Amino acid sequence: MTGPVTIRGAGIVGLCVATELVARGIDVTLRDPAPSPGAHACSWWAGGMLAPFCEGFSAEEPVVRLGQAAADWWAAQGVEVIRRGSLVVTLQRDRRELDQFARRTMGHRFVTGEELAVLEPHLVERHDRALFFPDEAHINPRAALHHLHKRLVDAGVRFEQDAAEPHGSVIDCRGLAAQDSLPDLRGVKGEMLVLRSRDVTLTRPIRLLHPRFPLYIVPRGDGVFMLGATQIESTERGRASARSVMELLSAAYALHPAFGEAEVLEIGADARPAFPDNLPRVSRKGGTVYVNGLFRHGFLLSPAVARMAAEMVSGDTQKPEFYHEDHG
Repeated sequence: MTGPVTIRGAGIVGLCVATELVARGIDVTLRDPAPSPGAHACSWWAGGMLAPFCEGFSAEEPVVRLGQAAADWWAAQGVEVIRRGSLVVTLQRDRRELDQFARRTMGHRFVTGEELAVLEPHLVERHDRALFFPDEAHINPRAALHHLHKRLVDAGVRFEQDAAEPHGSVIDCRGLAAQDSLPDLRGVKGEMLVLRSRDVTLTRPIRLLHPRFPLYIVPRGDGVFMLGATQIESTERGRASARSVMELLSAAYALHPAFGEAEVLEIGADARPAFPDNLPRVSRKGGTVYVNGLFRHGFLLSPAVARMAAEMVSGDTQKPEFYHEDHG
């Protein structure tokens, strides 16, 4: 048990840290300019894929290892977790991409023919081979954010929009806004689309490997799909380029031509906070603990990072796994 804690930033990281602190009986205040989750936060534009094994293609080992606990954590908070795995496919001309992906990841098996037809019938006409990751899952990120927010309000957590003196210890979870205190934090811009198609049915996230513009598509139900996402070194927020939108739509059309007739519901863009090694950090600078740098793994790694931060603040551990010594 420790004294009261003020968390700066009520995005995905701040909400998860607050959830872990409340579970330890700690008095929490969340301070954010916005009163509730929305398009102002980069987590609003996330895909919501809990896909640690797929991320292992380019991510470091801790992402794969710690991300495997994410689905159970979200389910324990009462969030709907859809556990149907994920599929990775390529176009015929890019089949070597799939073999390379298989060599650099684990937790999968190749599927063809009848099994692929059972998993996703609408893919069979254009794809005869895929990697199936049965232990991966996905959630609706916007629903998850609202659920955590309501759960914390019901638990008595205070949400404030002012800049008054903090209550007790301070945990900074402001994402890119923390560049004023974390100079090596950088932005990685991601752009996404939300489409509605009555002609395509998918029941799990699909990744299309492509040498120039890889794509993932996440079903949201009722014919709605989230398409993402570009990865551009930029702190620019809120503006999607015409080129990126065309590339995402072209890739979706390559996955299934019916996406060419889909209705475009949303075009979104934001910048993810990342450190040079693309791994998160839990650090202490002066009297403030900083939790940041989730990169593209917000919903996947926030549960583990939030637990580390809560253990550090409550005195259960001095230096969590992602601890970074800040001498500034």
